Amino acid sequence: MPEKSPTDCDVVPTLEADVFARDCASRGVLQNVTSRWGLLALVALRDGEMRFSALRRRVDGVSERMLSVSLQALERDGFVNREVLQAIPPRVEYSLTHLGAETADRLAGLIDLVEGRLNDVHASQDSYDAR
Repeated sequence: MPEKSPTDCDVVPTLEADVFARDCASRGVLQNVTSRWGLLALVALRDGEMRFSALRRRVDGVSERMLSVSLQALERDGFVNREVLQAIPPRVEYSLTHLGAETADRLAGLIDLVEGRLNDVHASQDSYDAR
């Protein structure tokens, strides 16, 4: 079995995370946060606690399964809280953890940048497609 590299941050937890290292655990976390549905769910939850159905309506176009998978990954990574409320029928509410709120704020900045420069993106796409 090949020896692990010293940059392998998930094998050597005392090393600083390096997303550019092939086996670093930060890559998986980054993938969960920046996936299409993960990113949108995090930013949508900035508005406050939401039930699953309300979150699904807010993140238009996501399937029930994909939202569920994304929320499970975000909960596992510590970005989202899932609370089962005792009611009939049982209710589940999602909210951001402190880490989730900090991350969602940064992602919202990225969304604002992209939305604010969408005309530039369209011009670039048109130029590229014309070549």
